[in-house]
Amino acid sequence: METLRVALIGFGTVGKGIYRTIQTHQDKLNQILGKRVEISVILVKNKHRHVHLHKDVPIETNIETITDNDKIDVVFEAIVGIEPAFTYLKQCIEAGKHIITANKEMFAHFGGDLLTLAKHFGVQVGYEATVAGGIPIIQTIKQLLSVNRIHRVEAILNGTTNYILTTMRKEGKLFSEALRYAQTLGYAEADPTNDIEGFDALYKLMILSQLIFNDQPDWKDVVRLGIQDITEHDIKKASCEGKRIRHIATVAIESGHITASVKPIFISEAHPFFSVEGVDNAVRLETNLVGSLTFIGPGAGALPTASAMMEDLCMI
Repeated sequence: METLRVALIGFGTVGKGIYRTIQTHQDKLNQILGKRVEISVILVKNKHRHVHLHKDVPIETNIETITDNDKIDVVFEAIVGIEPAFTYLKQCIEAGKHIITANKEMFAHFGGDLLTLAKHFGVQVGYEATVAGGIPIIQTIKQLLSVNRIHRVEAILNGTTNYILTTMRKEGKLFSEALRYAQTLGYAEADPTNDIEGFDALYKLMILSQLIFNDQPDWKDVVRLGIQDITEHDIKKASCEGKRIRHIATVAIESGHITASVKPIFISEAHPFFSVEGVDNAVRLETNLVGSLTFIGPGAGALPTASAMMEDLCMI
C-alpha cells in the first residue's frame, strides 16, 4: 500500500490530537486518500518530555530532520507563537512540503507571505484550524462561496470567553470565579490574556479578513475590548432586558474600506448567536446573493482542531 508520510511540529494538546486521530482513522484516511498515513517524525522543543511515545515515531529537536527528509510529504504545525513557527514553515515550503497549521497568531501576521511562497514552490497551505475550531469556515468560503460576495462577517471566535460569559449568566459567578473554573476544566490557559482581552479573536478575524477581502484593516485602528471588565451587574442588566452578552468579532467592507472590531455586545433573542453557549463558536456571513449564513460548532480543543487539520490533509 502506498504511504503518505507526514511530520508533526509540536506535541502539545493539538499535536497529540493529530497523532491520535491519524492512529484511529487509518481506514477512513485510506479510503479518501488511497494511501496509508504514517507519522515519520515529531519535532519538539524538549524531547525528554516525550520519552513515553511509541518507539516507531522518532522525536527530534532539529527542523532539518524534516526539511532534509525527501520522503516527508506534509508537515503539521501545532505550536504557539510567531516564532519559530513562521521560520520552520518557510523552510518546509522551500523544501517542497505541503503545510497545515493551527497557529492563528503566526498566520494572522504572516499567512499571506506563506501563501505566496507556497504558490512559488508549488505546494499547498492548509489553515482551516486557525479559525473557529471544528467549523469548516475556511473551506466553505474558499470552495462554496466563489460567486457570492461577502461584505460582512460577525463571529464568536473564542470558546474561552464564550464559556466564561455563559457561566457568569447561568451560575451567577463573578468573572474571576468563572475564569478560575474555566482554567480547572482546561478551557482557559494559566495566562488567559490572549483569550479574555480579545487578542485570540483578533488574530482569527484578521485571517478571515485576508481571505475574504484580500486585505486586512490597519491593526492599530481595530477596536479590541476584552471581557475582563464585565461584571455581575452587566450580566443581570442584559438578562432583565431579555438580552445576553456575547464577545463578538466583526469585519466589514464599505466603499472599499475595511473596518473591524472585537468587543462585548448585548444581543437580543432575535440574534442568531443568542443560543450559542459554552465553548461553541459561531460565524455569520452576510453575502450579496444567498443572504445571511450562520455556522455554529465547537471552537476549541484537541479533537475539533485535529478534525479541521485532517480535513485540510484530505484537500491536498
